[in-house]
Amino acid sequence: MKAEQNERLTRTGPGTPGGELLRRYWQPVALLDEFDPALDPAMGVRPVKAVRLLGQDLVLFRDAQGRFGLLDRDCPHRGADLAYGRNEGDGLRCPFHGWKFDVSGQCTETPAEPVGSTLCTRIRQRSYPLIERAGALFAWLGPEEQTPPPFPALDCFEAPASHSFVLKGLWHCNWLQSFEVGIDPAHASYLHRFFNDASLEDSYGKQFRGASAGDVQGERWPMTKVMREFARPDIAFEAMPWGLRLTALRPMTDDLTHVRITNAVFPQTFVIPLSETMTITQMHVPVDDTHNYWYAFFTSFDAPVDKKTMRDQRLQAVTLPDYIPKAGRHNQWGFNPQEQQTRTYLGMGEDDINVHDQWACESMGAIQDRTREHLGTTDKVIMAHRRLMLQAMEALTRGEPVPGIGNPVLHEQIHGPDTVDGIAPAQDWQTWWQAAVQHKRDKAPWRNPLASQPEDKAVT
Repeated sequence: MKAEQNERLTRTGPGTPGGELLRRYWQPVALLDEFDPALDPAMGVRPVKAVRLLGQDLVLFRDAQGRFGLLDRDCPHRGADLAYGRNEGDGLRCPFHGWKFDVSGQCTETPAEPVGSTLCTRIRQRSYPLIERAGALFAWLGPEEQTPPPFPALDCFEAPASHSFVLKGLWHCNWLQSFEVGIDPAHASYLHRFFNDASLEDSYGKQFRGASAGDVQGERWPMTKVMREFARPDIAFEAMPWGLRLTALRPMTDDLTHVRITNAVFPQTFVIPLSETMTITQMHVPVDDTHNYWYAFFTSFDAPVDKKTMRDQRLQAVTLPDYIPKAGRHNQWGFNPQEQQTRTYLGMGEDDINVHDQWACESMGAIQDRTREHLGTTDKVIMAHRRLMLQAMEALTRGEPVPGIGNPVLHEQIHGPDTVDGIAPAQDWQTWWQAAVQHKRDKAPWRNPLASQPEDKAVT
């Protein structure tokens, strides 16, 4: 790749081609958990958070009525930092001269001005639309004069709170190299290889520790065994309204093949199976060009999610309130050479494979130098996504609609998307996986047409 193309793909600040493209899509800005005093006691005193998103400095706060506001962080008076503002219940007051702003950005008081001054009526801080969905707050940072697209009706956003769970974590690298791990079907056979298979009884919430759907002569195989023993996948992709559907086939015998269906939801989301009845929808959201937050949305098509178990499993790996991972370059991501020889391919633990992906991404450097890479056949999806990104940037400069979930015209066509991880008949795997998906959907209690579906909850 040419250096100028790499620059174009990775820069996300205001005015950059990549930044302007990403601003046409809803972006998660915070977890609702971040305003829970049980997880962050400071929120019980002052529910205000400094936020950096797509290279912009913002302030997110909740007023006494429970409404959220997302504003530019520099006070429109003299530029002081509103993240240090006084949350007075009906608005956020800048401590510099007392100017106050409500959640819409309207200035409501300029107390140092002469009595009778109407200056505040003419002052409005830029605010950004917010929607509360699936345990997170999403913002739209597009042009102020434009209407945001409808919020995408993906499974993770359609499921009720009882059947969903979300967490996030910070990685010290560019968003694109993080996202590209999720759309790389080949890496699971190596980066996440375990030399021994754990009990299936203790697999809840643990990626690759559960069993693949289907069986081999009546025996259920852990995903770890499939990934380890069949490590040369045949990868294909097809264009879908949301982006790309990925298929990875691992032939096992003359009669059986392992099929894994995942999805790249343009521009920065991938959807993968966690188990037979649960999916992960993961977004990689630029903080700036050298940091990104992953937001992982877990969706159950069976029983309600055990949120305490899921949260406890994952909070062990991060520090609150900013969800910064305990492992990183500073401690070699927990690398253990003895483990690498005897237990795992990588040597960075068995309990949390997220750190495996973190190492792969962060070890490339803050922004991967793609002029030095040599891509192979298994990288076809990564190459296709990069082409889509560059094409979308060009289309945007021509005033054309952006693709996928940012295009209102495509909204009704985008749903799901479906995922599968299973052992299928080699000659009829297409029919098998589609039937498996339909069976999963038919059993999902929240997909019952009589059940109430969640609505977008605008919070500004």
